[in-house]
Amino acid sequence: MASTETPIAGIAASRRADTPFRRFLSDFTDSRLAVLAAIGLAIVVLAALLAPWISPQNPYDLAVVSVFDARLPPGSQSMDGVTFWLGTDGSGRDLLSAILYGLRISLSVGVASAAIALTIGMIVGLVAAYAGGRTEGVIMRIVDIQLSLPAVLIALILLAILGKGIDKIIIALVIAQWAYYARTVRASALVERRREYVEAAACLGLSHARIVFRHILPNCIAPLIVVGTVQTAHAIALEATLSFLGVGLPQTEPSLGLLIANGFDYMLSGKYWISVFPGVALLITIVTINIVGDQLRDALNPRLQK
Repeated sequence: MASTETPIAGIAASRRADTPFRRFLSDFTDSRLAVLAAIGLAIVVLAALLAPWISPQNPYDLAVVSVFDARLPPGSQSMDGVTFWLGTDGSGRDLLSAILYGLRISLSVGVASAAIALTIGMIVGLVAAYAGGRTEGVIMRIVDIQLSLPAVLIALILLAILGKGIDKIIIALVIAQWAYYARTVRASALVERRREYVEAAACLGLSHARIVFRHILPNCIAPLIVVGTVQTAHAIALEATLSFLGVGLPQTEPSLGLLIANGFDYMLSGKYWISVFPGVALLITIVTINIVGDQLRDALNPRLQK
């Protein structure tokens, strides 16, 4: 006599195995390009984190940097027999080491500014959506004014007032980017605010803060992750632009943008590697983050799933 427990048990096991994380992972890995981008991004992040241990030299230690090694082409050797695989810059620093150290600064500035801007924009957007009325109107008009101005213009004005430094540029990037998160969270929170579970929570007498942060916010996380990923890449590109223009980070804390600027004067003399290799590193970082963010958008949005 055939037993019916095995098919039922199989269905139950398959349902247990089909967790939200597994579905997300399956949707994300549907794109080979996104998987390659995620691997490339992981390599970039690890290289930046491990820069002090994997760099051939400390490019900012004057005891190991010699001006006699300045502007050496890729593959050249120093008088001490050290091979510069990507060449050296105008100060004699190993370009590979300078790129790894520059990645640390670029990623830290981009991630820190994006995280702070996300937190501020998330709170502002939730308050606007939940409060409604005049409060929402005032907040969103401020957001509209903020978004009507180019982010690079806002950052330039702020840095002209605040000066150079990592903390200054993070403040400038946060002020230039928080409105993107506020508008995204408000749009998602307005949809969730009309749900039955929000009305039920209000009928139970729960506090406004608990309704907003315990019930509405968790359902707005998916678009926040996508926007946060894309805006992190935008923050890195914006910081590189500002550093290239000479208003971002000081010479003692060079990011990839400043490394590109340092080699720009040598481009016409044929010493392309001083600017090209940091530019390639910056391009790889931004492109991989954007590809991962685009695939996250597809994986986390059920309307886009096949």
